Amino acid sequence: MIARLVTGSSLFALALAGSPALADTTDKPWTLEEVLGNPEGLKISASVRARYETLHNQFRPGLDRNDDLVTFQTDIAAEYDGGPIRISAELIDSRAYDGGPGSAVGTGEVNALEPVQAYVGADLGPLLGKGTRSSLDVGRFTLNLGSARLVGRNNFRNTTNAFTGAKFEWRGAARERLVLFYTYPQQRLPDDKAGILDNKVKLDHEGDDLVFWGAFFNKRKIVGSTNLDLYFYALDEGDTISSHATRDRHIFNPGVRLFSEPAPGKFDYEIEYAYQFGHISAGTAVGAPRQDVSAHTLHAEAGYQFTGPWKPRLSVRYDLGTGDKPGGKYTRFDNLYGTRRSDWGPTAIFGPLGRSNIRSPGVRLDVKPSSRWDGFIGYRAAWLDSATDSFAFTSVRDPSGASGKFAGHEIEARARYWLVPKMLRFETGGAVLFNGQFLKDAPNANGFGNAAYGYVDVTLTI
Repeated sequence: MIARLVTGSSLFALALAGSPALADTTDKPWTLEEVLGNPEGLKISASVRARYETLHNQFRPGLDRNDDLVTFQTDIAAEYDGGPIRISAELIDSRAYDGGPGSAVGTGEVNALEPVQAYVGADLGPLLGKGTRSSLDVGRFTLNLGSARLVGRNNFRNTTNAFTGAKFEWRGAARERLVLFYTYPQQRLPDDKAGILDNKVKLDHEGDDLVFWGAFFNKRKIVGSTNLDLYFYALDEGDTISSHATRDRHIFNPGVRLFSEPAPGKFDYEIEYAYQFGHISAGTAVGAPRQDVSAHTLHAEAGYQFTGPWKPRLSVRYDLGTGDKPGGKYTRFDNLYGTRRSDWGPTAIFGPLGRSNIRSPGVRLDVKPSSRWDGFIGYRAAWLDSATDSFAFTSVRDPSGASGKFAGHEIEARARYWLVPKMLRFETGGAVLFNGQFLKDAPNANGFGNAAYGYVDVTLTI
């Protein structure tokens, strides 16, 4: 079945690439708007992505050793701008096939027929001064703020984060940007294994049992080429749904990011730091004692982009996400609604690394030989921040701390090629996690060996 699906997707992509209808789309690809006669005020787009992925030597405890999955993501989005009122909607259909009870497939892969965006927006013009622009959106929408490490729209993952609420955005005369939001995050459904494997259609839940609010500010070129992001996010969680016990997180998250943009023949850098405080229950049971939260994360990166036709950029980086340690306070950093692909490698049924209980230096080489294709190769070493906490996103843990802190090495690579520019893209990549002492010796480690992951996908956008 898998071989037929992959072969079919490849033949479909090649047929589209060579078809007469697409022969002249290099400069201006065919779009849905053209089919509809370019109606005034209407923007509409659609995409379909087919992916095959495979994982050998599962690292998550209790799952099958090998995992193969075929996923499809169909996305259609439309916006009508009647000036000053906008109406926007987006439907994403995310499905997975060939999984089983022992697969890692979950709500990151399946969310069938979900309206992730459906909002009304008002463009308020220079409400707060000459040369400024303001807008207000109310309804369901996605958020992509700053580096997207803590709040972002997922691109590699088959499903995405989305929110219901209100968002106010202001843009200043000097290109400043301020975003204020108050939302109920969409909690993806179904979240049971049977419903996920069946690709069951069930609308996501949102409500006052989970509230996410905050502010984000960006100022470009505050000093020379240095840009600034400042933010403050808050998460309030409670057990108002009897079937969904939580740890009642009440987390406040201030953060700062200083960065410069990569450019040929120049050095660039990025430093981002965030701190979390508040309180959390020690468990999900009713009446569980409350713990104070004190956690933080750091991303530091320095790069240089060489001149030349391939535009190679070499970067070194270091990431820290604190883990929970004995002593009363809860010190494991919460990734909130951040994306992981750009820093930590492929997610989907892989994704062992992330911004929780980890210390990780790394190096990466990016290349872009032409406008049609790009790629990179990267390496990371990883240690636990706390020897007694679960390592990153693996669920592997040694409560005694006797298995040490060295988790292992990860090598990853990716290549993307536009078969039809701006319309049909082919992508392939993979990663290997070489187990260190901790992933070999921890009491609940699978013991299968080094985890190897690979994928291939094709995306059609119109």
